[in-house]
Amino acid sequence: MNATSEKFLVVEDVSKYFGGLAALKKLDLEINSGEILGLIGPNGSGKTTFFNVLTGIFKPTGGSIHFNGRDVTGLPPQSIYRAGIARTFQRSRMCLPLSIFDNIMIGNHIRLNHGIWYNLFRRKSFARDFVAQHREASELLEIFNPELAEHIFEAAGDFPMIDRRRMEICRALISRPRLLLLDEPSAGMTHDEMHQLMNDILKVRAGNPDLTIIIIEHEMNVIESITDHCVVLNFGEKICEGTYQEIASDRHVQEAYLGGSDIEDEPPGEPRDDEKEGEQWQTV
Repeated sequence: MNATSEKFLVVEDVSKYFGGLAALKKLDLEINSGEILGLIGPNGSGKTTFFNVLTGIFKPTGGSIHFNGRDVTGLPPQSIYRAGIARTFQRSRMCLPLSIFDNIMIGNHIRLNHGIWYNLFRRKSFARDFVAQHREASELLEIFNPELAEHIFEAAGDFPMIDRRRMEICRALISRPRLLLLDEPSAGMTHDEMHQLMNDILKVRAGNPDLTIIIIEHEMNVIESITDHCVVLNFGEKICEGTYQEIASDRHVQEAYLGGSDIEDEPPGEPRDDEKEGEQWQTV
C-alpha cells in the first residue's frame, strides 16, 4: 500500500518477564512508515504486553526498541508520547461525565500551553488557541461521525459504545502521532459497528498516508481487510509473520488457535473442514 522502504519501528530481542513468567520472549519486529500491521494471537499471547512495553508502561527485561531513528527503549510513557506514539486501550478509558471536547483535549496536552500567566492574562491568545483546537477536534470527529462534531460539548457518556471508541481514537490522533496503536478497538461492538469503525480508520489513513498503525484484533476478517501484513504471537513468542494469506495458511498459527492434537491426527494431505474456505479465520 503506502509503505516506504524506511524501517520506521525496529524491535530487537525484546523480552518482558514478570518474576519467572515470560510474557514476551526475544520478540523481533519491523514495520515500515505508513504501514498497517496486524498483531494477532490467542488470549494471553503477549499482544497488550507488547503495547505496554512499546509505550513505556512496562520496561523491557531485555532487547531494544528504535522508533523513527531514535532509541526509545525503557523511556517513560510521557517521553514515548512526545516522540510520536499514541494508543488506545482495550477497555474504554473515557471520562464519561466530561464533554467529548474535553476528552479529546486530554490527548492534546503536549501541544497546549499550561502556564498560569498565559491562561489567566493572555485571553486573546487563549481564545485563538481554543478556536483552533475546537476546529481540529471537530474535523477529526467528522471523519468518524459528523453528528459527534455537532454535539462536541455534550457529555461523552451520552453516546453509544461505537461513538466512544471513535472519541478515543480521536483523542489519540489529536496529538498528531506518527505511530498509532489500537488495542482491540472493536471490542464490545456488533459486526456492523465493527466494519463501520474499520472503514473510519481506513479513511483516517487515506487522509494521512504517513501514519503508521499497529492494530490488535481478534476478528480475522477485519485483519484481512485492513492490514498490510501481520505478526502472530503465542506464549510471548513470534510464531509467524507475513501477509494475511500467508499467516492464515500457516500450520503453527492454526495449531495456536485451534490446538495441535486434532491437526496431528489428520491424515496427511486431507484438509479439515475448518480449513476449507478459511472458515476458522472468520471469528477467533
